[in-house]
Amino acid sequence: MPETPACPKCESEYAYEMGSLLVCPECAHEWSPEESQPEPQKIIRDAVGNILSDGDTVTIVKDLKVKGSSGSLKVGTKATNIRLVPENGDHDIDAKVEGFGPMMLKSSVVKKA
Repeated sequence: MPETPACPKCESEYAYEMGSLLVCPECAHEWSPEESQPEPQKIIRDAVGNILSDGDTVTIVKDLKVKGSSGSLKVGTKATNIRLVPENGDHDIDAKVEGFGPMMLKSSVVKKA
C-alpha cells in the first residue's frame, strides 16, 4: 500500500484519500495527489551570480542606509552565517551584520566571501 504524503499546509502525517483528493483531518485542507510533490528549491544568487546557501559569509557591495538607525552599512561589511528565506517578500537573506546585529538583506546587494 503506497504511503500517503503529509499535508502540505500543516505537515500532518494523518492525511487520507477521499475519492480523487487527499484530505487532512487536522486542518481540513484538501489537495490532489499531483500537488503533493515537493516544489524545487528556489536558487538564490548574489550580485555577481554566485549561488548562495545557508551558512555562507557574504560582504555588502554597496552602501546601504539602515532604517531606524543613524548609521549605514558600508561597502565590504561582512554578514556571517546567512540563512536563506526565499518566501519572505523581497528580502531573501537573514544574517548577522558586524556592528548592526541581525538584519534582512536582499541578495542583489551582497557578494559571497
